Amino acid sequence: MTISEQIKVLCVRSNISVAELARRVGTTPQNFNSKMKRESFTVSDLEYLAKTVGCSFERHFILPSGDKI
Repeated sequence: MTISEQIKVLCVRSNISVAELARRVGTTPQNFNSKMKRESFTVSDLEYLAKTVGCSFERHFILPSGDKI
């Protein structure tokens, strides 16, 4: 699943539209949709999106041993 697909699922589960999420993070729906098409979100962007809807975002590599980096 792409990050844009995950963001759409996040919106559905948070009961808001993608346009509303865009407004909440301080951008226009048009700019946000362009960013989704390009898949150009940074980790900081994703953390901020999560915080905006009241959830968390985790990022890490998981080694074969189970260790997380």
